[in-house]
Amino acid sequence: MADTESELLARIRVHGAVPRHIAIIMDGNGRWARARRMPRPFGHRAGMKAVRAAVEGCLQAGVEWLSLFAFSQENWQRPENEVSALMLLLEEYIAREAAELRAQGVCVRVHGDLARLSPAAASAVDRVVRETAGGSRLGLNLFISYGGRAEVVRAARSLAQAVRDGTLEVEAIDEAAFASRLYTAECPDPDLLIRTSGEQRLSNFLLWQVAYAELHISPVLWPDFDRAVLYEAISDFQRRDRRFGKVST
Repeated sequence: MADTESELLARIRVHGAVPRHIAIIMDGNGRWARARRMPRPFGHRAGMKAVRAAVEGCLQAGVEWLSLFAFSQENWQRPENEVSALMLLLEEYIAREAAELRAQGVCVRVHGDLARLSPAAASAVDRVVRETAGGSRLGLNLFISYGGRAEVVRAARSLAQAVRDGTLEVEAIDEAAFASRLYTAECPDPDLLIRTSGEQRLSNFLLWQVAYAELHISPVLWPDFDRAVLYEAISDFQRRDRRFGKVST
């Protein structure tokens, strides 16, 4: 018999350090919908409950930061009706969850090329960021219209501009200086990267930040993700020997 969520949570609280920062590539909505002979937006809507499970699970486990890959720059190439449905779901998610996120002490940050969002979606994003600004229990990074390579280019341009303006010496450019120009400058790099649906690739997500993240590939499609799946991933993380290039002692 599979362990219950409470049993899994109790186990990870005993067995070791919980990752400070978890990143998730939320994958499998389309396949979940196709298996039910439904259109892709049906799967995206079903995935909304999994977002809540991830947030609540991180709060229960004591995770400090959660980063969710919600919409990539490449996703703009999808059919217009699907993109429109995703923007509407973003607005709906914020309308439904903003008050609860604030009550739970979740501080939402949204990163990416937000200029491409519809006016209504952009307004919803501004609202949730503003209303949850005081949250101190969990930092929730939502990556929307985001690409890892574009983020790296953005950081490089910022450094180049500072050098051109005379506010930064070339010799002062190091990893810390580069990281300070990334969207995630306020939080530690992810300790654990979870990808659902069984696919084994990064898909242009947090390319700089996940250099030493532990990877957990789950066969579960995103709409079926729940706290038990999250706790299993954390338990897997706790069994890893994180050497960061060093030799175990």
